[in-house]
Amino acid sequence: MSRSPKNISDTIKSLASRHGFEFCGLSNADFLEAEAPRLENWLSQNMQGNMSYMENHFDKRLDPRKLVDGCKTVVSLVYNYFPSPDFQPLQDSFKVSKYAFGADYHVVIKDKMKLLWDDLQAELGDFTGRMFVDSAPILEKAWAQKSGIGWIGKNANLIIPKRGSFYFLAEMLIDLTCEPDGPIKDFCGTCTRCIDACPTDAITPYVVDGSKCISYFTIELKENMPIELQKDFKDWIFGCDICQDVCPWNRFSKPHQEPLFETNSQFLGLNRQDWEGLSEDLFNELFRYSAINRTKLKGIKRNIAHIKKMEP
Repeated sequence: MSRSPKNISDTIKSLASRHGFEFCGLSNADFLEAEAPRLENWLSQNMQGNMSYMENHFDKRLDPRKLVDGCKTVVSLVYNYFPSPDFQPLQDSFKVSKYAFGADYHVVIKDKMKLLWDDLQAELGDFTGRMFVDSAPILEKAWAQKSGIGWIGKNANLIIPKRGSFYFLAEMLIDLTCEPDGPIKDFCGTCTRCIDACPTDAITPYVVDGSKCISYFTIELKENMPIELQKDFKDWIFGCDICQDVCPWNRFSKPHQEPLFETNSQFLGLNRQDWEGLSEDLFNELFRYSAINRTKLKGIKRNIAHIKKMEP
């Protein structure tokens, strides 16, 4: 029995919700015409810093059909990671971005997508495509915005109305024709809190200079901090949530319900001295399955050293 595009869309959204994805939006897989000059300008100003991979696959970033043959629909999925107040590190501690509190999201979300994929195959019949969780040249936020899940705010994060921005993004590129969703309006208004709060001046309206961002310095930069860098990281040693924490829309954030994103109690109990004295063995024990492992202990120590250097 053939299904209508709307029926296929409704089925995808229903099953996505069943697997814990709070929002799901669909877009026709075509060329992101409006994003092309923005991406080109961002790269031409070297806002990617040392993230040279951002310069690769320019065409694929703008057209999913070049990434997956036969792709007709981009399915955008979002999964909540906002932690409960009961699972917060000590006040007398260095700061870690909330997305890294629990198990590595790449693994957790990909496993959930595989289960969703299998259910979709059983329900809709055989179709082809690929799944991605922050692992391919896809402009994730642009697709989520195009599908009406939210809008891209002045801090360049996807903001979901009355839900905020503490969400992981993932995509399915499939060869099924679906009924697409449309975009929603921008609700940032005249607010500039994210711009005003950024300690490294990385944000201008709707653009983040990756080469100035604390997340870039503490995670993506694999070498020593530049000698001339005289920026206060406000105790962030892995990532940074400042531009999200000050966003008024995140007052609507609700704690996630994902056990795998709960925080290790030993991690919660680390104070500044504990972080400074962290051994290789304890680091591996605490963060073997965490996104924090991306920096290795060497990177964490480097980030702590920079913070201490900036202290009065």
